[in-house]
Amino acid sequence: MDNSSTFLCFVTKSARDNVACQIRHFCQVPLLRSKEKLSTKAINQLNSTTHLWRKRMMSNFDYLMHLNLLAGRSFSDLTQYPVMPWVLADWTSDDLDLHNSQIYRDLSKPVGALNPDRLAALLERYDDDENFGGVGQSAFMYGSLYSSPGIVLYFMVRTEPFATLSIEFQSGRFDMPDRLFSSMSQAWASSLQSTSGFKELTPELFNSPEVLVNRNQFNFGTTQGGTPVVDVELPPWSTQSAHEFIRVHRMALESEHVSSNLHHWIDLIFGYKQRGTAAVEAINVFHFLSYNGCELDTISDPLDRQAEESHLKNFGCVPHQLFCSPHPSRGRGDDCFAPFYSEVYTSKKFSCFIP
Repeated sequence: MDNSSTFLCFVTKSARDNVACQIRHFCQVPLLRSKEKLSTKAINQLNSTTHLWRKRMMSNFDYLMHLNLLAGRSFSDLTQYPVMPWVLADWTSDDLDLHNSQIYRDLSKPVGALNPDRLAALLERYDDDENFGGVGQSAFMYGSLYSSPGIVLYFMVRTEPFATLSIEFQSGRFDMPDRLFSSMSQAWASSLQSTSGFKELTPELFNSPEVLVNRNQFNFGTTQGGTPVVDVELPPWSTQSAHEFIRVHRMALESEHVSSNLHHWIDLIFGYKQRGTAAVEAINVFHFLSYNGCELDTISDPLDRQAEESHLKNFGCVPHQLFCSPHPSRGRGDDCFAPFYSEVYTSKKFSCFIP
């Protein structure tokens, strides 16, 4: 096994199911997902992974990556790219105290609910039935998703193949300089203020400094203010170093505050607050076409089908739901490691060999 993967895209659901059936019959390949449900193997893997994370035997980053994989997210599909949370709210300070809870984003709320003023306007539209008069339409709070091809390409535009894909996405050129990813603080501000953008992050912003530096020397143009778009402007606490930014950003993701609250974000993205009444109460309702289960094969009108396919391609898909009840919180560090400490310090004989 070389750990390589192949991404297949089918025109119809029946064609997909037929190919999956043939693979299962002739190759006896173990599947993580069987049609719309997790397989027994995947459920066992999910339970085991959650246990390791709760016992602090797995990092927050690794756990989120496992959840993304089990929820159908793939680095080969921009509409279902792995999603990571904004964890910091302080992008202006010279120094960060990772023990200060005030520097972190509220993980119990979706990005769209972090700004009270914007949320009030969104809820006013949600409560107005006249805004959702289309055939088969359901009311939604957010018209765009927290992860979509546009968002992925926005963050990844400085690296290939995303630069080429960005040009194709924008009909043969890069997006307008003022709309490109040029500053972490501006990206955060946009996520808080825009009434049409509610972006979360990609995994690379926690492990790949390359996405922040224009090493390929792409010509992104100049903003209306006369500033050339080159490298990403980083917060002062990173000392304008891409490697330092990734180091501190990853430390923030693994911090005690995030560890103690990450289960709330998991409830929103992968868990029981993703759908139904719980989603409404959590202010976490997106456009109905973004949810898994939209049956495109049942749409007979070619124009309607094209419009709905276009929505999925441009606005992304909600991950498959992994949890139907509240996700357990992570264990406290003292509790998780107490048995180990107890075993060491109560031992009558403890020796150390020094060569």
